[in-house]
Amino acid sequence: MKRMHGGDPTAFVESRGFAPLDFSANISPLGVPEGVRKAIADAAPESDRYPDPNCRALCAAVAAREGVPEDRVLCGGGAADLIWRSALALKPKRALLAAPCFSEYEAALKAVECEILFHPLAEPFVLTERILPEIDRRPDLLILCNPNNPTGRTIEPELLRRIVRRCEENAVRLMVDECFLDFLDEPERHTLKALLESCSHLLILRAFTKFFGMAGVRLGYALCADRAFLDAVDGSGPPWSVSVPAQAAGLAALRERDYPERLRSLIRTERPRLKKELETLGLKVIPGEANFLLFFCAAPLEEALRNRGILIRSCTDFRGLNENWYRAAVRAPEDNARLAAALREILT
Repeated sequence: MKRMHGGDPTAFVESRGFAPLDFSANISPLGVPEGVRKAIADAAPESDRYPDPNCRALCAAVAAREGVPEDRVLCGGGAADLIWRSALALKPKRALLAAPCFSEYEAALKAVECEILFHPLAEPFVLTERILPEIDRRPDLLILCNPNNPTGRTIEPELLRRIVRRCEENAVRLMVDECFLDFLDEPERHTLKALLESCSHLLILRAFTKFFGMAGVRLGYALCADRAFLDAVDGSGPPWSVSVPAQAAGLAALRERDYPERLRSLIRTERPRLKKELETLGLKVIPGEANFLLFFCAAPLEEALRNRGILIRSCTDFRGLNENWYRAAVRAPEDNARLAAALREILT
């Protein structure tokens, strides 16, 4: 069986004959921007040649957007590609992970036979300074997700800066996954970009996947001041990992002007509305800050919702959670209303 990060809509269509309303994957409810769709279509005739293995134009555009030198950027086939390449490049003996967190970190580390130390997050799943003494034990690698998946919680910016300094003092490589950062109300307050030049051990991961609705395109990038390490990451997988259409899509996404604020505005309105609907049903909801909500329900929901044409994410395979925890993406108003109505029917 392939690892699944959602409710498997393909299998749903094969078994039921129609597409589900999918809350299981945290993708932009606005869909792929029109400019990105056009760029992918326009790139199709050029797909008879190999893509630029160095993604020169895309790296330059990413660097301009992020305000970093071009040689600090490495593009890959989604953040997961860069996570696995980083594990292969570093081959850490010991790594530290918060729990719960994105499962690909653990999968990639296990593939290189790394010992994994887990830092459990107690409800409401906020990282605290209790992590600092664990950094002093000098693992080779610390991976953090900010905002975290599946909890949606951010790390307090001052604590995050303390973590960066502690990692630098202990020569601990720090990977910070910022793939959901753009959904925050104040993304610039939480990013660590400004510390790249002074912290050579810091690697930041970003992706086009969720924010621009490009999960099927597979495109992400890493930011790091240690060019030798970026080259090692690049060399730890096959060439041409970013296709011609993906590079064109990334360039087009970076040119989008209205889409980002329209999307943030939608999430800003709908997230608290959906949270209130869930709480009205007696569910315990974690106050996430991204485009999804983690909630606890004592009753089984997954199959009952599938029978109503809706997919949500069971969190039973997240370390530190169990079958009573679920994650739901924040979608358009009419979709969120349909989810709330289905849950009301099931639970009342």
